[in-house]
Amino acid sequence: MAPKKKKTPKAAPSKIHGVINGAGEVVEQPIVSTIRENFMPYAMSVILSRAIPEIDGFKPSHRKLLYTMYNMGLLKGSRTKSANIVGATMKLNPHGDAAIYDTMVRLSRGYEALLHPYVDSKGNFGKFYSRDMAWAASRYTEAKLAPICNELFRDIDKDTVDFVDNYDNTMKEPTLLPTVFPSVLVNSNTGIAVGMASNICSFNLKEICETTAAIIRDPAHDVKSTLPAPDFTGGCQIIYDEKVIDQVYETGRGSIRLRAKYQYDKSANCIDVLSIPATTTCEVIIEKIIDLVKQGKVKEISDVRDETGIDGLKITIDLKRGANPDALMAKLFKLTTLEDSYACNFNVLIGGVPMVLGVKALLEEWIAFRMECVKRRTYFDRQKKADRLHLLEGLAKILLDIDKAIKIIRETDEEVEVVPNLMIGFGIDKIQAEYVAEIKLRHLNREYILKRTQDIEQLKKDIQELDDILKSKARIKTIIVRELKEIAEKYGQPRRSMIIYEDTAQYTEEAEAVPDYPCTFFFTKEGYFKKITPQSLRMSGAHKLKDGDEITQEIEFSNNCDLLFFSDKAQVYKAKASDFADTKTSVLGDYVAAKLGMDEGENAVYMVATKDYKGMLLFAFENGKAAKVPLEAYATKTNRKKLTGAYSDKSPLIGMLWTAEDKEVLFTASSGRMLLVHTGALALKTTRSTQGVAVMKLKKGHRLFCIDAYKEGGFAKPQRYRTRSLPALGALPSNEDKTDKQLSIL
Repeated sequence: MAPKKKKTPKAAPSKIHGVINGAGEVVEQPIVSTIRENFMPYAMSVILSRAIPEIDGFKPSHRKLLYTMYNMGLLKGSRTKSANIVGATMKLNPHGDAAIYDTMVRLSRGYEALLHPYVDSKGNFGKFYSRDMAWAASRYTEAKLAPICNELFRDIDKDTVDFVDNYDNTMKEPTLLPTVFPSVLVNSNTGIAVGMASNICSFNLKEICETTAAIIRDPAHDVKSTLPAPDFTGGCQIIYDEKVIDQVYETGRGSIRLRAKYQYDKSANCIDVLSIPATTTCEVIIEKIIDLVKQGKVKEISDVRDETGIDGLKITIDLKRGANPDALMAKLFKLTTLEDSYACNFNVLIGGVPMVLGVKALLEEWIAFRMECVKRRTYFDRQKKADRLHLLEGLAKILLDIDKAIKIIRETDEEVEVVPNLMIGFGIDKIQAEYVAEIKLRHLNREYILKRTQDIEQLKKDIQELDDILKSKARIKTIIVRELKEIAEKYGQPRRSMIIYEDTAQYTEEAEAVPDYPCTFFFTKEGYFKKITPQSLRMSGAHKLKDGDEITQEIEFSNNCDLLFFSDKAQVYKAKASDFADTKTSVLGDYVAAKLGMDEGENAVYMVATKDYKGMLLFAFENGKAAKVPLEAYATKTNRKKLTGAYSDKSPLIGMLWTAEDKEVLFTASSGRMLLVHTGALALKTTRSTQGVAVMKLKKGHRLFCIDAYKEGGFAKPQRYRTRSLPALGALPSNEDKTDKQLSIL
């Protein structure tokens, strides 16, 4: 056998003077021009041709689907398989059958996402309020256009909107639909483009039509008087906040709070949730409730399950005996998406330009669009009548001498000469002559011609009427108002979402019965905490502490209070005294950092006990500054367990004090100098993270060492350590004050 030839390894591509071997020429291009030439066209395409709805309320994918169904005769005919619709739509929207079918599902009656669905569906189309309830494949379901689509396509064949070629120039499709009502606000619409998004909530059809008509009559109309709030298909409650509604109506942006509706079944001791916010799903709510029960945050629930069926959405929550349903729901509203926010962003393409508009501005744009549609429709009708009149006027001239017309046709030798000869014989134009020449022989009688020509006067009146409409904006607006009234009467429905107000939406959550009794709190230097009752304290001996540890704070208070633990990382952790078990002096106590879940390496350095958050905190820093902050700055309406920015971290904290009122405080520097300062001389700061004001002047290489509350009699001559102005250097201790009795610390 011949020896095998060894393969020679290929040389790696090398770049020589802008050329890579085997790859071609390398062209350097600035990143700015790359983005401008490549990314920007893509971004504009997504914004203009995919994600943002236009003034008719539809994205291109919606419009292509509905127009295909209209062309298929599904406005009046029977339903057809969804797969047929999807296949036909691909002639206009070649983005895959899955995307088209998903679009149709979201427009369908079965999916229940729209107040007024555009697709009359049959079969399993899923539900918008369920994440896991998948819809059936397109070969199993059927669909047609809903009756309200008559108002989307009304007069579309009368040149009311422009038509353009489809992607392969084989068909025409409308750029907009001539909607007779403001569909852009009637049904919700969401889209995410590149660099911008759109999220339009739905409004009640009847209220929108009344509001639009009112704006046409009076441009200064108050929108809120006829359009109180949005309306959502799920029927959830809307917590009315006038400021938010005003913001949405004026700017097109704002966050509307939605709340689920529920009822309590006393016989079964369970809560039935019958509607949920449009921004969440049943599965998300149930999973969160189960998680809360496992964590022990909700103890009143014995079981939760999804009982959604033919009758609609239903989440059942079984309660334990003695549980208060209203108090439980108040807790669930806070902790789950049973109460959620709908973020409005009314971003709409107006003339190819994305614009965020308020409700009134959006309706005004729709009115302008609809006026153009009505004007184009009127002009189309006028031209049709004018063409008909022109033909009949030619026919009327033949009425004068029918025999002459027959003679001209009979005596003409060639067919092509018939029309010219009729034009010469009766003084009519080519169009009129063509019409006369096409009349059947049986119709060349006086009766037929008289019947046709008697419409001439009526046509003239109609044309005059249409001309008057074209010249008058007021008459066009009157037509729009009349059509809106008809739509409201024909398709209007009662509101689904109930409006509740802030004062009625607040549930008074019953606090758990916490026994209140006197106790003493002990806090150590190493961060250990003990809660001991007076009886136990009297019977106990010395405190058990870790080696080198000592008690830094001893506070007599009660079991029903808040505890604030300040850490060395400028954070404060809040807890209830009742969260800690009663203990004895013979145990180490609870390690606060572990008990409250502090960050790694974080330690508790100071404790405050309070019920009413009265008094103030004084923070002292190494750089000689001090900050006085009211304790109420740490009060929160919600049960937050951790607050960041508890104090300034610009300079290390050397100590802090809580005091009920202003008093004298002793500042001591590492140089040994002392300064007595009355806290009334320090301004109260409302910002927790304030750096404070300079209190003590420090010599180079020295720092503020400690801060203590001063008790009268602590110094022989306290005036020595006081000052009239701040900052001050302080004074070294006198011989009398160098004794062990020099300080008495509270």
